[in-house]
Amino acid sequence: MLRRYDTTIGHHYKARTHSTYGNVDWMKEAHRQQAWINILDARNRGIADGDQVFLYNDRGTIRLEAKVTERIMPGVISVPQGAWYAPKSADEVKPPPGANPERPVDTAGSVNSLTSLHPSPLARGNAVHTTIANVVKA
Repeated sequence: MLRRYDTTIGHHYKARTHSTYGNVDWMKEAHRQQAWINILDARNRGIADGDQVFLYNDRGTIRLEAKVTERIMPGVISVPQGAWYAPKSADEVKPPPGANPERPVDTAGSVNSLTSLHPSPLARGNAVHTTIANVVKA
């Protein structure tokens, strides 16, 4: 399968301060965890607004709702940071073809499932806000 990786960023979110308030049900209902994807990228992948999608790379896989919008650049996916990790084994949630089957699928959409814990090579800084991942319709 041909993989098409997009730059994936984790943005700060109005519903949470990092992960604080990430377990408050009414906040989760009012502000859903969604992957922002550009209209052109979504169209090329057969993804509509509100569809469930997988984002994955060698580090992990997340499943969450797509927010199709012009407010994000083509080639960039944005996932709010701070979602509480909710892993499901491949027996419970089948990962998409090409995803690492050894890693669980995070059904809460925690962007940290896709990032590295190692510092960036040049600045030796925190590299958890930017990574690459593939996005496919679930």
